[in-house]
Amino acid sequence: MATRQQEKSRQTMRELMDSAIELFGTQGFASTSVAEITDHAGYAKGSFYRHWNSKDELFLQIVERKFKEYRATRHDRVQRAADLREAMGIIWDFLETIVADRNWSAIFLEFTIHAATNESLRRLLNQSDYRLSDRVFADLVRDHVTGDFPPEKIGALNTALFEGFLIHRALGTETLSLTEVREAAIDLAVRNGTRRD
Repeated sequence: MATRQQEKSRQTMRELMDSAIELFGTQGFASTSVAEITDHAGYAKGSFYRHWNSKDELFLQIVERKFKEYRATRHDRVQRAADLREAMGIIWDFLETIVADRNWSAIFLEFTIHAATNESLRRLLNQSDYRLSDRVFADLVRDHVTGDFPPEKIGALNTALFEGFLIHRALGTETLSLTEVREAAIDLAVRNGTRRD
């Protein structure tokens, strides 16, 4: 059983994380300072640094928390899928929840670009806890792939299509709807990942 102090510490973390998500959504990741996060949540800066060493570390924990929530509902459904098309549909349902939260997808895209300039941060972000990597995607669909096409390539193609859509949307240059990207991605996966008799 958690002590009163441990519960208070968890509550502080949740409030600081919620404050950060709100501010990142309205101001952007780079434009939000630790001081603004703590002020907005009603805490001193020391409270932030008791839990995280940097804003980057906080953001990675936020991403990890969000993806754990998503994975909890997605994993069982994918395992029970009848075939690759159904499994891909479930995965794209999950991806659409990310797109539906415009602030979150924009923040994640901004943070990904930020991480690209920092080697250690880039390595961390590429771990499966922080994104739907090619390997994670491959692990999700592997049992449904009946052809010779490697599941990792299905993951890489879908990740490229999804992240490309996010970039186009952020720039306001998208010419395809999310539904069109989803359908193309699923058709591509099924065409390559299903044995033809």
